[in-house]
Amino acid sequence: MPPDPTGPQGGEAGAGPVLGLLSRGLEFWVRQQCQAIEQLEIQLEGSAWQLMRGRLAGVIVQARGVRYQELEFAEVHLRGEAMAVRMGKLLRQQVLELETPFRVQGTICFSGEGLNRSLAHPNWNWLADQLAEDLLGIQPLASLNLQDDRVVLQACSAGPKGEVVQRAARLEAREGSVAVVGVEGEWSSRVPMDPGIRIETARVGKGRLELSGTATLVP
Repeated sequence: MPPDPTGPQGGEAGAGPVLGLLSRGLEFWVRQQCQAIEQLEIQLEGSAWQLMRGRLAGVIVQARGVRYQELEFAEVHLRGEAMAVRMGKLLRQQVLELETPFRVQGTICFSGEGLNRSLAHPNWNWLADQLAEDLLGIQPLASLNLQDDRVVLQACSAGPKGEVVQRAARLEAREGSVAVVGVEGEWSSRVPMDPGIRIETARVGKGRLELSGTATLVP
């Protein structure tokens, strides 16, 4: 009986070099998508036989100090589902190409400092102003602090005295997006979300803002 191509004799014996090559290709691809990554670890799932047929069973990505589209993430933990890859070009020492959109699930974490820097950037200060207007009644947002299980928003009113307006809020996952709700329950703001992203949990704790959910990535 011929050896099973997905078993130790036919697949795993040669999986090391192929998986290593694909891991380096995926790392390069991930770094290309981001503006900065301080630390990156990639774990692949699958056999050499599957990879030669253009199929990767799954991938786990863990990263720290990530900047993506001017958003600063303290930590990123993602698991990608099975995906199609073009191994031919990679084996010829060319760039990795992913053939079709693929789904990932996982968690991203913001530190308080990183979140404030993100919201202060021109790409995202419109969101800071929206939160300030919806929850404080004035804008621009001066700061957003993470305290215990809440976010505390601050803004300064117009005029010579510049009175500080402050309000605490909690986070909720609602209909695939993030809702910021005043602890009094009278004010709320919904964070606009890309159609390909669905937030399932949102919470604040230990000085971090944590979002978990799923997303569809388009190569």
